[in-house]
Formats: sequence, structure tokens, C-alpha cells
Amino acid sequence: MTETVVIIGGGQAGAQAAVSLRQEGFEGRVVLIGDEPVLPYQRPPLSKTFLAGELARERLFIKPAAYYRKVNIEQRLGETVKAIDSAQQVVALKSGQTLHYDHLILATGGRVRQLECPGAKHPQVHYLRTLADVEAMQNTFTAGARLVVIGGGYVGLETAAVAVQHGLNVTLLVARPTPLGRVTSPEVGRFFEDVHRQAGVTLCCNTGVQSIEEDGAAGKGVAVVTDSGYRVLADMVVVGIGLLPNVELAESAGVACDDGILVDQYGRSNIDNIYAAGDCANHPNPVYQRRLRLESVQNAVDQGKTVAATICGKDKPYAQVPWFWSDQYDLKLQTAGINSGYDQAVVRGDIASRSFAVFYLREGRLLAVDAVNRPAEFVVARNILSKDLGVSAERLRDESIPAKALADAPVPTVADALAIENTPVKGGQVSTPPGIEKMHQSADIKHERVA
Repeated sequence: MTETVVIIGGGQAGAQAAVSLRQEGFEGRVVLIGDEPVLPYQRPPLSKTFLAGELARERLFIKPAAYYRKVNIEQRLGETVKAIDSAQQVVALKSGQTLHYDHLILATGGRVRQLECPGAKHPQVHYLRTLADVEAMQNTFTAGARLVVIGGGYVGLETAAVAVQHGLNVTLLVARPTPLGRVTSPEVGRFFEDVHRQAGVTLCCNTGVQSIEEDGAAGKGVAVVTDSGYRVLADMVVVGIGLLPNVELAESAGVACDDGILVDQYGRSNIDNIYAAGDCANHPNPVYQRRLRLESVQNAVDQGKTVAATICGKDKPYAQVPWFWSDQYDLKLQTAGINSGYDQAVVRGDIASRSFAVFYLREGRLLAVDAVNRPAEFVVARNILSKDLGVSAERLRDESIPAKALADAPVPTVADALAIENTPVKGGQVSTPPGIEKMHQSADIKHERVA
């Protein structure tokens, strides 16, 4: 009997899962359900080239409509799933239809964290998550307009960069002491603060928003009132303060959730034949020996592939080094790894040159790198992390050693040292990823989307 895979979510993870099912040889029915009335598309350009008007709408799409027809992937676009009956393996659509599934993939992604203050629902307050969000902004996103961006993460910084380059008057309000304060070091945060100021952005750190009010004096626009009482006039406000995983549908079906939908290394949830991938999935990461929920294109694509392979009986455990990127002005920031808990930050190169890397270590072991216009350091860091290689802070700092040679450092790894002593690693063997039995461990690492 022909099997049916239903995929809930028409984003990067859902689209990749559908494509990978066919590539893995699945011959049954594939139904992709997306609540947006458009083909699955890439989100990274939304805050970059598409917002700037430099990328045509059709170039956002991951695959053209003809591709889905060719490989027989059914699409239910602009459709919402109302409920999941996991016992009967049926999904109920808001339209009143029902679909039986043999396998169900939850790629429900996330939704923007809403600003909570008086006036936050004003029509000139925008969020940047969907294609429709950007299209709603573009008539006001013109030279000379006053823009206030709330949030110092990647979406906020990318939006500010595009805006000021297109002649808008930009004020950026950052709640933390520096931009990117949640995911980078103070050195990197201060660097991007200086870059934006030099580009003409008015940047206010340690600044919260108290309210958004009508600008009665000017007769149009709004005034963003900060927690210090400062009023910033704006024709448009863009909010980028994080993402919340869409787990409500999964929870109502009895799927275990904790900062995302809990899955094992194969993308399987606690309920048979239900899987999750992408921004909504909380997975065990063997590189860091802990659970992570990641918001990145790389994660969505790789998890989509993993789940498709699992359904096709070709188990390929997800065991990737997380990586992210951000384009701002002439700078490309590439991050490999997660720097949470670092006790040393090693700078390679001259920060003032706008080409440098910051390596994060804990007890002498590499955790992550932020590479600004330094692709070689980004690549070698991924290699070091994926292979659990040793490298000293001195070598990382020494630019006389080519980046590609850093991983050749004759420094024993923690795993090597423990193996020599025949001592078990605390918490289990390094090579054994946490499985479904640890699904209720709480994740304490949360990353903003970096793409």
C-alpha cells in the first residue's frame, strides 16, 4: 500500500524534507502544507537584498512550481492545520478537510516575538519574518524616511544596514550594552556598533522601549518613547527581538516539547511516525553534548535531509557543527559553533582592519569562532570542531601560521587524554549522542536566526 508523508510547514525545513524524500527514493504520496499562499522561499534575503529591492520576488523561491509538479509533491498553500490526531494518524485542516498520514513531519518554524508596550499594535510597527511582512514595508522604505529599528540582533542590524545605505534616517535601539550581545563577545559587539555609527546609524545601547505614540505635532508618523523618556520620531518602526518556536500544534497532539519539539538525532519525536525539523526542533547535538534549538538555514536544511532519510530507512544521524552568517555593508560575519560558556576570547587579526576572527575557548578547548571577512578561519574552525581537534590559543593568535594549518596543531584532545587513562567521560562517551531517552532535558542555548 502506498504510504503518505504529510509535512506541516512550507519553509526551508519543510521544503527540504519534501525534496529529500524524493531524492532518497520515496515513491509514496508527499503533501506539503504551508500557511503562506506562496511557494516555499528563502528567508535570509528578506532582511538584505529583497528588502533593498535588489532581488526579484521569484528568485526567493527555493524551487519553481514546475519542480514540485515534476517530482509529484502536492502543495496545499495558504492552508492551516487545525489539529493532529496522532492515534488515528490524521491531520485536520482549517478548511474542513482531513488528511491521513503514515509519517508526519512538523516543520512549523517560529513566529516573531511581539513587542509588549502601549502602542505596539500601531499599523506603522512592522516585523520582518515573512515575504508579506517585507512587501508591507516597501512603500514606506524610501530615501528620507525616518526608521526606528528595535532590536540589536542580526535581523535588526541587517535591516539598519540596508536602510541607511538606501538613504533612510535610521535609529537603532538596542537593549543590551552592545549589538549582538546575546551571541557574540563584547569585542565583536563593539565592532559592529562602531561600523553602524560610522555608516550614519544613530545607535542607542542599553535602551528599552516604553511606548509607541502618535506623533501629533508632525501630523503623521509615530514617536518611539524609550525607557529614559527620549522620544524618537519615525515614519516606520521595525521590530526584531527574537523568535518563538511554533509548538502549540505539536503539544496538543501529545508531542513532547521543551523550547521546541523534542527529537532524537534522527528527527524522531516521542510519538511514532511524527518527526520535526528546523527552527521548531530541539535536538541533541553530539558536538556540544547537549540539546540545542537552532534558527538557521543550515540547521533547517540538514534536519530536513535527516528526517527524510529516517523515513526512507536510511538512518543518518544529525551531528553537525552549527554555523550562521550575516551580511552587513561590506562585511560578512560567519559564525561556526556556539560560544556559550567560553572563558577566553582570542582575537586573530586587527579588528580595525575590518578583517579578523575571534575564537572562543573554554578550558583551552575551541567552542566557536566569529569570523569577519575571514572565510579561511571560519572553515578551519568548523573542521576543528567537527573532528574534535586540539588547537592552542597561541596558534590561533599567531598570524604567521596560515589558517589552514591551525588544525594541524599537535595538541591532544580531551577525548584522547581520557582514552589514554581509560577514564570514562563524565555524562557518557563523547561519541555517543544523547538519544530519545534524554528528551526531557531542558535546552539552555537559544540562538537568534543568523542568515
